[in-house]
Amino acid sequence: MGIELVHIGFNNMLAMNRVIAIASPNSAPTKRTVQDGRTKGLLIDMTNGRRTKAVIIADSGHVILAALAPDTIAGRLQTGSPKPTAEEE
Repeated sequence: MGIELVHIGFNNMLAMNRVIAIASPNSAPTKRTVQDGRTKGLLIDMTNGRRTKAVIIADSGHVILAALAPDTIAGRLQTGSPKPTAEEE
């Protein structure tokens, strides 16, 4: 069985079966999680310099920052990854 990938913006892909949670970056607990990931070396920034709109937690403990909204990523996880829009490339 192959790995199913989902497009999370700017030609970045994420393994669907590794995602545990998708959160908004605005809450204090999420900010602490991001900081913990940074200090442990488990933070992956996939924003390409854009503002972080979603924080994705993987089953490996990695914390992934994405520039797409959590709703958009969740929808792609449920239905499979549609083609990226011109703004996301």
